[in-house]
Amino acid sequence: METRPRRMPTLYLSHGAPPLADDAQWTRELAAWSADLPRPRAILMVSAHWEDAPLTVGATTDAAPLTYDFWGFPQRYYAVTYAHPGAPELARRVSALVSGPGRHVHQDPSRGLDHGAYVPLKEMYPDADVPVLQVSMPSLDPAELLDLGRRLAPLREEGVLIVGSGFTTHNLREMSPVTHGDVPAWSSEFDDWTHRTVLDHDVDALLDFEHKAPAASIAHPRSDHFAPLFVALGASLDAHDRSTSTVDGYWHGMAKRSFQFD
Repeated sequence: METRPRRMPTLYLSHGAPPLADDAQWTRELAAWSADLPRPRAILMVSAHWEDAPLTVGATTDAAPLTYDFWGFPQRYYAVTYAHPGAPELARRVSALVSGPGRHVHQDPSRGLDHGAYVPLKEMYPDADVPVLQVSMPSLDPAELLDLGRRLAPLREEGVLIVGSGFTTHNLREMSPVTHGDVPAWSSEFDDWTHRTVLDHDVDALLDFEHKAPAASIAHPRSDHFAPLFVALGASLDAHDRSTSTVDGYWHGMAKRSFQFD
């Protein structure tokens, strides 16, 4: 008799550029985080680095090629592999949950995992033995993404780990090495506001973060790296989940804050 899967949490994690994988503290934190999670039957990734409307499903075949969506890095970052199993059943389930009047799902079988997906997964599930599916963000509108998360929420009862991958503060023009704890004020203020607001479950304030959060326009000149938070949050709302900050600190001045909703 098949065992009923455990209800999975949802995650929002800050993934960083490929060199963040050289940060021993961050890789330890991700490994410890995944070790504390129930074993997922599959993983659904929503990355800041794939925007496509309508919602588009990526490659579903085993060992699909990765998408090296970055430029100007040393060659070793383009040699990284992550030969995970495909998730065709999950793709069909996502399509069933998301499709409806005026809502369609496209497929892009050539689209492998981008670095917002495989960089953290390589640290969390290094054996690459969990089926993974990546889907696009069809919009950057927080309310639309919150609704998308709500539609995907039933997957949690089916053992699917829903992961939104972005960065809690993300301004590449302002990034710089942090020395002696001298974190830029714009980054620390936005990070502190996000931490408090998520733990307070103030969804209305989060949806209006561009006006409510301090230094929002500097922390996110474009909202693509904050947007995945709303998918993870939306998938947890109906269950009144508990929010936990699992990773904090900074990388080149940008906040690595990550959350778990369970």
